[in-house]
Amino acid sequence: MSSVLIADHHPITREGITSLLSSNEDLEVIGHATTGNELFRFLKHQIPDILIMEIDLPQINGITALRTLKAEYSGLKILVLSCHPEEMYALSAIKSGASGYISKTVSTEILKMAILQVIRGGIYLNEDITERLNSGVFKSNGLISKFKKLSTRETEVLNMLSTGKRNKDIAEALTINEKTVSTYKTRLLKKLKVDNVADLIHQTRLLQLRTT
Repeated sequence: MSSVLIADHHPITREGITSLLSSNEDLEVIGHATTGNELFRFLKHQIPDILIMEIDLPQINGITALRTLKAEYSGLKILVLSCHPEEMYALSAIKSGASGYISKTVSTEILKMAILQVIRGGIYLNEDITERLNSGVFKSNGLISKFKKLSTRETEVLNMLSTGKRNKDIAEALTINEKTVSTYKTRLLKKLKVDNVADLIHQTRLLQLRTT
């Protein structure tokens, strides 16, 4: 039997996944965490086979936390749950140590499939991303190669810019100063080879494919 830890600050999500998995004799939910602090406290005492983790868990920065989790608990398999665009965050999450990334809008059957695939040691991404990566759609226009050159923090700043957040909002969310945000924006302009923030956001949205 595989043990499951659910880290999400929405009660309906935690309870819903727990209820969903209760009918599977091969999976056992051993605990819940509602904040980053609760998550790390739990892991000090017990390591699950799989962690189903919300990317926006309070008290931690999701993408950065993935790196910490993999460094401290190398055998831990992590499936990220998110309401953010999969095409941007999924690649960053996998690069940071997650074994899968799934939208909170998917069906229960897809969620179960993703959990089992990650437990078996596989990587889960939605079919649209996988097919386009395999077919070279991203590679052909160079976007994926440009994206891979970005650091985790640069990716976070880019994602926030694409949702319309101001420098002040980004600085507060990432606990950095506004001058540092401006520095990241300058780096992003250079790495993505664009001249202004509008073009920068356009490049970002080219990676955000339509998904169902």
